[in-house]
Amino acid sequence: MKIHRMEEIWLIFGVAIIVISMAITGYQAFAFDMEPPSGTEHIDPQKVDETAPFDNPGVFKTGDNTYEVVMTLQVFSFTPNEIELPKGAEVTFIMTSKDVVHGFQVAGTNLNAMIVPGYVQRITQTFDEPGEYLVLCNEYCGAGHQAMATTITVK
Repeated sequence: MKIHRMEEIWLIFGVAIIVISMAITGYQAFAFDMEPPSGTEHIDPQKVDETAPFDNPGVFKTGDNTYEVVMTLQVFSFTPNEIELPKGAEVTFIMTSKDVVHGFQVAGTNLNAMIVPGYVQRITQTFDEPGEYLVLCNEYCGAGHQAMATTITVK
């Protein structure tokens, strides 16, 4: 079988681009430590209510203008249901799910996370603008999914 000279050139060119792209991606992954997190926190989804810190969900002041919000997400609801924070506070949300995969999206911000049963999700946000922020579940979680919402009030 004879391959035309131009086909041969384009074939070599295409394979070279693939090899170079893989080499660059591999270099970045190892040199810049760009890899999936390995220190993920696990939790038994059947014992969320018995496991710290989820045995006492709520808003906690941890330092000067820093807060932690410990949340559990379960069938069509967030616990705690309403959250009040001061303006300019740096907030770390610590969340897990009791039943199925849920979403955590705060409208008007870049907060967006998937909350998976058996895992602990931590995300940090600073709320600089006062107001009410709508929190929605953006992962379909069942027949009452559309009612799964809460608010964050920043004063």
